[in-house]
Amino acid sequence: MAGRESILQYLLAHVGEVVTKDELRAASGNQSEWARRLRELRDEYGYQIASDKDDATLKPGQYILHSAIPGPVAIRGISRETRARVLERDGYTCQTCGAEAGQDHPETLGKKTQLQIGHVIDKSKGGSDEPSNLRTQCSLCNQGLQNLTPMRPNLTHILVTVRKATRDDQRAVLDWLKKKFGE
Repeated sequence: MAGRESILQYLLAHVGEVVTKDELRAASGNQSEWARRLRELRDEYGYQIASDKDDATLKPGQYILHSAIPGPVAIRGISRETRARVLERDGYTCQTCGAEAGQDHPETLGKKTQLQIGHVIDKSKGGSDEPSNLRTQCSLCNQGLQNLTPMRPNLTHILVTVRKATRDDQRAVLDWLKKKFGE
């Protein structure tokens, strides 16, 4: 792909330097899919490209290529179709904290929720890439778990928690459920 190659050439000319999303978009020839090409360079070609999620010194929209030599490529075991099924099954909602895709994340004011697919039992502990072992998680919960697998609350736990809440909070839960399920 021409856009991906153009982005790579731009990054290689600026190894170790902070570059912005606007620079990368321009380098791609203003392609709308420039961010996907960047992810491909990192995930499928092994280039060590950091963003604000990887490096606290970077601001959102800033990136840095740490080395011109690509590292090992991660083999993706989860197909796009499986990812789509899991996201739909889970209602495009983080199954750990309840954050919804595209909404402001409840833990980080001003940042939108970005969803990922996480494992219930991590692969390092023998888990599989089968849909029954996958769950939708926001980037904060998925990155923060570090192979921990907290229990999901069951209906009894949820009802006890809601019953203990203030009347205003109970109404907010009801309003949220109505909005979520279109009733």
